[in-house]
Amino acid sequence: MSRLDDIIARGKPLSKGQQLVAQGEAFKFVFAIKTGSVKTVNTSSNGDAQITGFYFPGDLIGLNAIDTGICQDTVSALETTTVCQIQFEQLDDLSAQLPKLRRQILKSMSKYLCNEQHMLQLLANKNADQRIATFLLRLSNRFKARGFSACRFRLSMSRNEIGNYLGITVETVSRVLSRLQKNGYIGVENKEIDILNFKSLLKLSQESA
Repeated sequence: MSRLDDIIARGKPLSKGQQLVAQGEAFKFVFAIKTGSVKTVNTSSNGDAQITGFYFPGDLIGLNAIDTGICQDTVSALETTTVCQIQFEQLDDLSAQLPKLRRQILKSMSKYLCNEQHMLQLLANKNADQRIATFLLRLSNRFKARGFSACRFRLSMSRNEIGNYLGITVETVSRVLSRLQKNGYIGVENKEIDILNFKSLLKLSQESA
């Protein structure tokens, strides 16, 4: 840990909306989120912006740029966020000396690939209600893994951002959240979410579209 600490740079907190890196920049750093949350956005050649992920404390971001040497997404803070910056070349050299660190990096890369596959399945096979249910359950699991409540959490992203990520309109996001609340699956108060019926929400997420 002391050797890893030597190559970590801790910058000033990012304010909401502030960019950490921009798509197309040369890849130099990997970032570990310490507090707060960020989103990654990929902009196509015709200018369409697609949110590709939301990341929280403990997540490592930037590894998808290793192959091309170019940052694949623009990374922006969803709220006040602090990150640790690690120069990839130094991290690569150190991981060759520390097997546990190398395994952790591979684990992070595997998690990224699994999330990509899951997202493709989500967009291809589920309707709007199932997408929202799956999204909320995945957030619940991620917060639980970090030692936070699995039942009550705050959405740092807007409904518009959720809709962009899931491939549905912001109006549909609002309607589905209202419907899930009316059916007693969740409680919604502004950005606070209470999962009231895990069993029903899970059943909905697993139904065939």
